Amino acid sequence: MNRRPRGLTPSTDRPGSRRLPRRLVQLYAGLVLYGITMALFVRAELGVIPWDVLHQGLSRQLGVSMGTVVIAVSLLLLLLWIPLRERPGIGTVSNAVVVGLVLDATLAVLPPVESLPLRVLFVLAGVLLNAVATAAYIGVHLGPGPRDGLMTGLVRRTGGSVLIVRTSIEVTVVLAGWLLGGTVGLATVLYALAIGPLVQVLMPRMSVQLRR
Repeated sequence: MNRRPRGLTPSTDRPGSRRLPRRLVQLYAGLVLYGITMALFVRAELGVIPWDVLHQGLSRQLGVSMGTVVIAVSLLLLLLWIPLRERPGIGTVSNAVVVGLVLDATLAVLPPVESLPLRVLFVLAGVLLNAVATAAYIGVHLGPGPRDGLMTGLVRRTGGSVLIVRTSIEVTVVLAGWLLGGTVGLATVLYALAIGPLVQVLMPRMSVQLRR
C-alpha cells in the first residue's frame, strides 16, 4: 500500500473547527455583556447609544419592553439583508435574540439610580464595556450583527464609504427615535465619538485567529 509522507497527509482538523468552543464562549459572553451595557445607559438617563434611541422610542410608543423592540428590529433588519445579499451566521442570529433578552433581564434587576456621580459612572463603564463586548463578538468571525450587516451591505451595494453610510444610518435612527420619545444626551454623543477608537484598539486582542 502506498502511503503519503507524514508531513504531506491532508488534515481534516481545521483550526477554525478546533477553536469553535472558544469562539462560542467568547461570542455569547460578548453578547451578554453588550446587553448589560445597554441597560447601564438606560439606567443612567443621560442618553442611550444611537440605535437604542430608536429602540427606546418605539418601546415607549408601543408599550412593550425595550428588549422586545430590540429583537423585533433585529429580525426586521435581517429581512433587509435579503435584497442586500448579506449572509447571516450563528453570531448574527444570536445577536438578534440574546442582546434583547439580556437587556430586559438586566433592567429587571438593576433599579433606577438618582445619584449623578453613579449615573456618570454607569455611562463611562457602559462605553468601555460596550467596546469590549463589540470587539468580542466581532472577533470570533461568526457573522456580523443585524445592524452591522445592514451597513456593510449598503456600502457594497451603493459604493459609498463606511463613514458616510454608517453616519447616515445612525443619524436617521437617532432622529427617528428622538421624535418617538427616545433619550438623546451627552452619553449618546460620548458613545458615538469613543466607540470606534476603543473597538479599534481592542480588536487585535479579541480577534480569534482561524489559521495556523
